[in-house]
Amino acid sequence: MEQYNFLAFDLGAESGRAVRGTLAEGRIALEVVHRFRTEGLIMLGTRQWDLARIYEEMRTGLARNVQVHGPKLDGIGVDTWGVDFGLIARDGTVLGNPVAYRDKRTEGMQEYAFTLVPREEIYRETGIQFLVFNTVYQLLSLVKARSPLLEVADSVMLMGDLFHYLLSGQKSCEYTNASTSQLLDPYKRQWNETLIARLGIPRGLLLDLVKPGTVLGPVLSEIAQFTGVSPETRVITPATHDTACAVAAAPVTAEGEPWAYLSSGTWSLLGAELDEPCISPESLAEDFTNEGGVGGKIRFLKNIFGLWLVQECRRVWERQGETLDYAALTAEAEGSPAFASLIELDDPRLLAPENMPELIQALCRESGQPAPETRGAIVRCALESLALKYRRTLRAMDRVLGRQTQRLHIIGGGVQNRLLCQMTADACGIPVIAGPIEATALGNIGVQAMAVGAIKSLAELRNVIANSVKLEHYTPRDTAQWEALGR
Repeated sequence: MEQYNFLAFDLGAESGRAVRGTLAEGRIALEVVHRFRTEGLIMLGTRQWDLARIYEEMRTGLARNVQVHGPKLDGIGVDTWGVDFGLIARDGTVLGNPVAYRDKRTEGMQEYAFTLVPREEIYRETGIQFLVFNTVYQLLSLVKARSPLLEVADSVMLMGDLFHYLLSGQKSCEYTNASTSQLLDPYKRQWNETLIARLGIPRGLLLDLVKPGTVLGPVLSEIAQFTGVSPETRVITPATHDTACAVAAAPVTAEGEPWAYLSSGTWSLLGAELDEPCISPESLAEDFTNEGGVGGKIRFLKNIFGLWLVQECRRVWERQGETLDYAALTAEAEGSPAFASLIELDDPRLLAPENMPELIQALCRESGQPAPETRGAIVRCALESLALKYRRTLRAMDRVLGRQTQRLHIIGGGVQNRLLCQMTADACGIPVIAGPIEATALGNIGVQAMAVGAIKSLAELRNVIANSVKLEHYTPRDTAQWEALGR
């Protein structure tokens, strides 16, 4: 049987990997050839991504793959987080570092947008969850400030498209990531021309959309010369939004009963896969989003603060001179008292706090609960609050969709937190299937394989992945206390 080899660049807000995927005999085998940090920096008061450093790390990942495996690859694809973008000048120059979504430039931009187009109408026109950092509000901040960058910019490129441009020289705008912008018509799956005009966003900046699995062309000669990769290597758009890749990799082999997914990492994204958007007063009230997926699917979901809470706690404690890993923190949490305190995860202060442990303690005091004092108690509070949020979100989603979810697939790095997986099964009261950990990379590679004809459909991709990974099953155990906490 023919063998195919692909390289996936899976870039998150904290770290990135170059992952080699080999497809043979109906299975995908992964090898991480390079890991690197992606976290941004603050320069002149602006939170931004260090584009040149990430690009250099990607070139290093390509070179290391060549050193071990030789120059031939069947494809290279990049997936990233959503909403952020770079600006490209008319001469092809990248206009500085992309600004990070946690920057303060979008403060007040939602309210400004609602003076131009009412909130309910924006949702009706896009079906997208209202998050203060959505692309639309980032662009509005530039328009409102009359940024000189807009005078020389020729196009906007979301992060995955930007890195594909640096690798291939080809401009593109891939659908799944563009759908997070809050500027698309979810039914036509194209730019919402009327909304864009009413908001005053320069239409000429927005490129025509391409589907997941589009072959952009060969790598640039400079990339081939530096890394040693074959100059014929194709750059392929996977689903450039990392969650779209991860959901494509959910190992669903029988779709007879309603299932949901939880992409668990820095962010938690809990939702269902639909054939068409679900946009209604009820979905607006619950703030669900309709984002693009692979195979023409809609990812009906809600963004939830995820393991970011624990990551930021760890970062603070390490700055104080402690060396900690996530396994140790989880063990300390497991040994701490259950249900001592819980926080509400809709609080906007959790987005970019100066000191996450102190904020968690403050939120507990504000709600009349005892503040967790130890590391383990703080982490337990964060994890139990997450599990409770999953329960409430799942219940709300089922009400909106008029169904009852029978099983939950947890995918992504959060699968490694067995305590949180069991809490989630207990809180939601349904079986949890955990895995794959590397869902995003598998989905990236799988869509590349679909682009070259090595995999024929989304259903075949999911069967391949189910045959490629080990899954963990969690059965609900202690559900009574979660039931007592409400709907």
